[in-house]
Amino acid sequence: MNLIERAKSILLQPKEAWATIDAEATDTATLFTRYAMILAAIPAVCGFIGMSLIGFGGFGVTIRVPFVSGLVNMVVSYGLSLVGLLVLGFIIDALAPTFGGQKNAIQEQKVAVYASTAALLGGVFSLLPSLAMLGLLAAVYSIYLLYTGLPVLMRSAPEKSVGYTVVVIIAAIVMGVVIGAVSALFIPRSGALFGGADAPAITMNTPSGKVSIDTAGLEAAGKKMEEAARKMEEAQKSQDPAAIAAATGDAAKAAAGVLGGGQAIAAQSLKAALPEKLAGLPRTGFDVQDGAALGLPTSQASAQYGNDDKQLRLEIVDVGGLGQMAVMAMGMAQGEKEDQTSAEKTWQEGGRTLHQRYDKDGSHAEFKTILKNGLVVSIEGDKIGVKELRGLMSQVDLNGLEGLQRKGKS
Repeated sequence: MNLIERAKSILLQPKEAWATIDAEATDTATLFTRYAMILAAIPAVCGFIGMSLIGFGGFGVTIRVPFVSGLVNMVVSYGLSLVGLLVLGFIIDALAPTFGGQKNAIQEQKVAVYASTAALLGGVFSLLPSLAMLGLLAAVYSIYLLYTGLPVLMRSAPEKSVGYTVVVIIAAIVMGVVIGAVSALFIPRSGALFGGADAPAITMNTPSGKVSIDTAGLEAAGKKMEEAARKMEEAQKSQDPAAIAAATGDAAKAAAGVLGGGQAIAAQSLKAALPEKLAGLPRTGFDVQDGAALGLPTSQASAQYGNDDKQLRLEIVDVGGLGQMAVMAMGMAQGEKEDQTSAEKTWQEGGRTLHQRYDKDGSHAEFKTILKNGLVVSIEGDKIGVKELRGLMSQVDLNGLEGLQRKGKS
């Protein structure tokens, strides 16, 4: 059964679906690479679009998470959602005997993954933060799926299903708080879709072009997550916070590897594209940085231009393996938005994604281009029109930047 059919059956006919799932032979790697890793991308990507591109707020004020921070938060939330599924499975397995059930390492992962279907699909409501409540309703339905699945897969006593479900949810909430605290150590501050290990890369057509996903990499990521899960189980038994943190980080890195994993283009190569002058203004300073977030390399180069009357800032950012996800996410976010004080627009042109935003009083404007290889080039300034900013993009060697290649995984 492929992903779409499985998701449809578990949502619309859960009792029949659980009986089918109970009889299926599978393993953790297959559950994650062919189901969980795909659905978990929905809340991660939609959350990024909603918080960093669309924004939230009211009374004429719109708040957005900075673009690069949003991308990093996307991969962190993606990785931790998969870690959360692993932990949920451990909880289900550990509590099974208490409620007349049988411990089973594969069955507990089946329950955790498939019961989470509604909650993961409900992540689409993150596109508009104002609809977040609908996402909570989807999560509530996942609790019902858990309730119907426990007695079938874990062989628990039917009359104890309510208690089993409640205790699992409470334990999961507590564990979620622990995972959230641990995740702070890693977050920087400032069916047919996937094949087996021998399958070729999958190419998806998006509004911004083709995005390739290495299916062999998915299988490897699943195996790494299995190893991380084993370490987390051992760490939980030993109550070692350092070991739990390390295993959580390993699992999140494995999940992040699904998104590409290539090395970021060297910051010095990005710096070479910063012109000495922009709009006739001299370069007054620059900043070059190489770094990493959750094991994913990043790089950026920025420069300031100006005089007493005008100030401009040019920035070039590469988020390594996240570049392809950025291309796909921005391709999903095309449209226009306007209020009394500002206006913005996102569209596709020549295979690139363009985004502009400006204040109507002329105080500030910004123009952003996401290249085909995922590099993000942005120009912003005060007391300058957005059309002028777009024209300044011609002074940056975009074709040269687009031709830069990332090295393979380290």
